[in-house]
Amino acid sequence: MNGPEIRVEFAPELHLFVPRARPTGAARATTDGVSTLGHVVESLGVPLTEVGTLLVDGREVPRGHVPSGGESVSVRAVERPQRVPGAPLRFLLDVHLGTLARRLRLLGVDTAYESTDLGDPALAALSAAEKRVMLSRDRGLLRRRELWAGAYVYSNRPDDQLREVLDRFRPELRPWTRCTACNGLLKQATKEEVADQLKGGTERSYDVFAQCRACGRAYWKGAHHEQLEAIVEAAVRASTQGG
Repeated sequence: MNGPEIRVEFAPELHLFVPRARPTGAARATTDGVSTLGHVVESLGVPLTEVGTLLVDGREVPRGHVPSGGESVSVRAVERPQRVPGAPLRFLLDVHLGTLARRLRLLGVDTAYESTDLGDPALAALSAAEKRVMLSRDRGLLRRRELWAGAYVYSNRPDDQLREVLDRFRPELRPWTRCTACNGLLKQATKEEVADQLKGGTERSYDVFAQCRACGRAYWKGAHHEQLEAIVEAAVRASTQGG
């Protein structure tokens, strides 16, 4: 039996999660007098990681509000820049976001990532254990209650994904300080310290090196450095303008 209905209007950024709300941006949902507003919004398709302020008949309410028939609900998107209190800002990315992980590490942002699929339960548990913000395009993963915090990555293009994350969270950038392979911190290194990783041409052509303190990988300004430099410069410039 259907219960009393409420009208739920969504911010434009959230329309992609609720196809039934198009083109008006609103949908109707039934209430049972028990389920919270957060549960209702999530049941309509929107991960709570993407939900900001909730308004009922114009007044702000918590996600635990139990709606009554006839109420008009407005669901706003999460505020930007988004603050995640309680721990230093660190990220955990799922297996599908490898390029984004490497670019965040290039910018010195603490970013955990595994190239093998750990599965949703393990990722959610790791997010909670290490207090990392889970970044994913998997809505099911973002709905897991164990998550410390999470965010949906809206684009499937790495350039746009990076801009999206930097704009949403405004992390502190420390380019060239982390290993893009394992997330470890880099240190300056001599040619002798990394000689076993150098081929003849590299050894003759370069004199400035860095090495990961964790995995030992060597870095130098090689053939792809200009491309990486462009990524760093664009991110730093956008961060400065945004701040």
